Amino acid sequence: MILTRDVLIEKIKMGEIKVEPFDKRSIGPASIDLTLGNKIRVFVDDNVLILNENIDYKKITKVVDISKGYLLKPGELVLGITKEKITLPGNICGWLNSRSRFARIGLMSHITAPFIAPGVNNRQVLEVFNSGKQAIKLIPGIKICQIVLEMCAGNAKYKGKFRNQEI
Repeated sequence: MILTRDVLIEKIKMGEIKVEPFDKRSIGPASIDLTLGNKIRVFVDDNVLILNENIDYKKITKVVDISKGYLLKPGELVLGITKEKITLPGNICGWLNSRSRFARIGLMSHITAPFIAPGVNNRQVLEVFNSGKQAIKLIPGIKICQIVLEMCAGNAKYKGKFRNQEI
């Protein structure tokens, strides 16, 4: 069951869901807008990647400060991170989605792996891709994506590799 605005506000007030920093104006009818942080990871290595369980994106990217913006070229993929830290209880999970206003110009703010496991306590890494024909200037602080939250039938806690992720 997807949580609507009134339920989201109540669960945030009660401390069941934490969004830090929190801006009530970011809550829509059934989602919360999340903003782009000040740093991204840019891919620097053009070598062939061998797909395996030990692949490390940090070895083929570099951190770039985008306080003054970043020009995302057509066909370019970067890794962003949300300014907000999301903390969910064990009975709520989430899904990251692009915002339609930006999707209509070719910006995919989160292209894959949208599932946010119950029990997370971190900022969300975004796979940001420009599928359009024009460059797009990324600006930190822009409401770049949204998270949709829903109740789980049981309780669980994410304990995986990315549980404390930063850019």
